[in-house]
Amino acid sequence: MLKDRSGRGYDRLGKEAGVSGSSLHRYCSGLGVPGDYRVVHAFARVCGASADELRELNLLWALADGERNAPAASAEETPQPRPERDVPAAPAPPSPGPNDVIPPDSPPGQGEAPRRSRLLPGKVSSRWATLAAVVAVMLVAGFVWLPSDHPADASAAAGDKVLSSPACATVSMGQHDECVREVQSLLVRAKGKLAVDGDFGPETLRRVTAFQVLAGVTARGVVDEATKKALSAQKVSMVTWSPAKVAQRIREVFVEDPGTAVAIARCASFLDPLWVLPNTNGSRNWGVFQISDARLRDLDGTPLRAFDPEWNIQAAHRLWSVRHDFHDWPSCEAALKSTPKS
Repeated sequence: MLKDRSGRGYDRLGKEAGVSGSSLHRYCSGLGVPGDYRVVHAFARVCGASADELRELNLLWALADGERNAPAASAEETPQPRPERDVPAAPAPPSPGPNDVIPPDSPPGQGEAPRRSRLLPGKVSSRWATLAAVVAVMLVAGFVWLPSDHPADASAAAGDKVLSSPACATVSMGQHDECVREVQSLLVRAKGKLAVDGDFGPETLRRVTAFQVLAGVTARGVVDEATKKALSAQKVSMVTWSPAKVAQRIREVFVEDPGTAVAIARCASFLDPLWVLPNTNGSRNWGVFQISDARLRDLDGTPLRAFDPEWNIQAAHRLWSVRHDFHDWPSCEAALKSTPKS
């Protein structure tokens, strides 16, 4: 545990991290998730966390924060909690701003799902095993799901489409059933990248939201009749640029500081042009550089335009040009500055 490793009490750690000892105790006990990643970052720094551990913390906070902001199901479709298995297999992404997570230095290959977090080698791996356990309690507690009460219709066994059954009137966050599995299969058929496991978790929520934007239906992250019709029509393709192509284009546009620009984008979205992430205030971030709803309005953009990697990269460069720095991505910038240069 970070706290145990530090050898200090909550009050002293809180004073050094700029947060009350009682709040720190609440977070570490799994009773709450900090609304601002900087609280986690400050606590980890005063406890002596390494750069790799900071990256892992950034990822875990982003996942917990993303689940907290998932659309709530209606009273008629509220699922029971169950262990979430649909966490994005990745090395990170968001904070209160449009960016949050630092994955490993090398981007995932084309067509490759984001890699899962790695344990640190040697003695550090054993130390990180302890750290990961406490962080999982500290940041992700409370975001678990039990089986949904939306069983698939028995007609599925006869080969009928599950989504046409009354049991799948809507499909939303927290469900675990054949309704979800068919939605995931249809998204994969549309060239979306996600696991088909029947769990409607954060990754499925992201892909559903992205599909809705591309299909021109209301992007609320819930699979309704309009979304089901668009999925069945097979007219929407989720094919987009590979991480390698995204990184290459960023270097071409950000000629002033290409290396940092690629690192910021990798932190924000894993270089995934269709990445979507919610903020604590209910807004969302979109695309390669995770441009927020507010910034999209400033840039005369839309979520659909933000999914165009060329537009997104050019828009991010416009934001960078205001002060010639990456102040629009505070969490990613802070994480980069705290990472020792090799």
